[in-house]
Amino acid sequence: MPLKSYLVKFSLILFTLLLLFGIGYLSFFIYKTNYVGNKITFDKKNSLLDTIKNLSSGNQPNLKGVEGGRINILLLGIAGKGKPGQNLTDTIMVASVDPKTNQAAFISLPRDLFVKIPESGIGMKINSAYQYGINNSNGDEKKSAETVKAIVSDITGLDINYYVILNFDGFIKIIDTVDGINIMNERDIYDARYPGSNYSYETFELKKGFHQLDGVIALKYARERHNDPDGDFGRAKRQQQIMQATKNKVFSAGTMINLFAVNEIFNALGDNIKTDVTPAEFESFYELAKKTDVNNMNTVVIDAWNKDSLLKVSHLETSNGRAFILVPRVGNWSETQELAQNAFDLEKIKRRKEEIAKEDASIVIINKSGDSALEGKIKKLLNDNFDYKNVTVIKNFDKYVEPVTIGYDLGKKNIPFTMDEIVKKIPAAAKENMPEIYKKNTENISADLVLILGSDIVEKYSMEEDSFEEYNKSEDANNYTEFRTTD
Repeated sequence: MPLKSYLVKFSLILFTLLLLFGIGYLSFFIYKTNYVGNKITFDKKNSLLDTIKNLSSGNQPNLKGVEGGRINILLLGIAGKGKPGQNLTDTIMVASVDPKTNQAAFISLPRDLFVKIPESGIGMKINSAYQYGINNSNGDEKKSAETVKAIVSDITGLDINYYVILNFDGFIKIIDTVDGINIMNERDIYDARYPGSNYSYETFELKKGFHQLDGVIALKYARERHNDPDGDFGRAKRQQQIMQATKNKVFSAGTMINLFAVNEIFNALGDNIKTDVTPAEFESFYELAKKTDVNNMNTVVIDAWNKDSLLKVSHLETSNGRAFILVPRVGNWSETQELAQNAFDLEKIKRRKEEIAKEDASIVIINKSGDSALEGKIKKLLNDNFDYKNVTVIKNFDKYVEPVTIGYDLGKKNIPFTMDEIVKKIPAAAKENMPEIYKKNTENISADLVLILGSDIVEKYSMEEDSFEEYNKSEDANNYTEFRTTD
């Protein structure tokens, strides 16, 4: 037989094999998509026929957030059934994706952030909110997840479009299925009190440098915090690092052509994940994850360990003693919202700070709040955290209390960025015409902006500030502790 005929015959056989493989792979993928989709989601109305129609039509439903140019996914990590603190969400992260550019940003929230439960007003650490919801809704996991979703939306100012809850077993299985992940450990880790089974301790050690981690070691690397000088915040950075490495491995060419590996990933997902992504959206969600560029992502950790941090350490007295918590340094979520909303362009916040520094505004504080300690707290905030160089406090002997905090721009020079920051972050109402009584108080002082402290912000700044060192010492005692307090 001529060589040309052999080549034609060989090409036909190869094409046929590839076609059969493609059909088989697609059939398997459709089946698994439907099976897993109905297992991991709370919406179980999808049929296999619906899935086939969705995947073959080419017209996948748009994911929520696409029209607004940003899809926000809440990622929650829990221990899982039968483990200590099984429903405490010690990993809380928002993954944001620009569906046009595929740019990604990860925002990590600390587990000890103090929040209020919507409707009830009960206060607790954010990592207890999911467990609290389950305990108080007859085990309704969907309702509990929606509650956490609403809390995180309030903190970040973002519309949270979806949530995904992954337990320890699923984490380990996914990483083991792709034969581990590669990470660069930035420092030596030695923790002799890493939580073991049955409330015991074990030693976890990992040297500085490059490592390939299996699922068990990767989980320890993600959870370890006792030996990290940055505590919970250092752990959040490592969790973001693992997210990046895992995404790259899962969607690598080697994994995607390995039918066994794909099957095992699906099985791990089905048994260990809960989400509000519907089966109809599953393929669109898969494509979004595959295309997301995590190699050039922005990572943000909301922390409390330096003067630029947006949180501060405080505490509450409970029936079990003093419980350390984290609260916004300005008494509201304006700074965390600004950071989250600009996560794709962090330089924007830097440029605003540069403009404020250029304005070099002089600020006078008059305390009319009824709380004599408030003026010192606000002056410290403006001096130490916001870097305002010229802040003066005028003592006030008039016992009249202003109900609202007001910032008066005296119009001596152009200070729009400074005024905007004071109004949003203290917060204060912006006004121009200052009453005569305050003009007399400030007539001998050079000021561009006069800040009248009112009683409306007293509660916001009522929590005492503790040191980061005290907070870190409390980590061992609060490892698996849930506490609640009401107003």
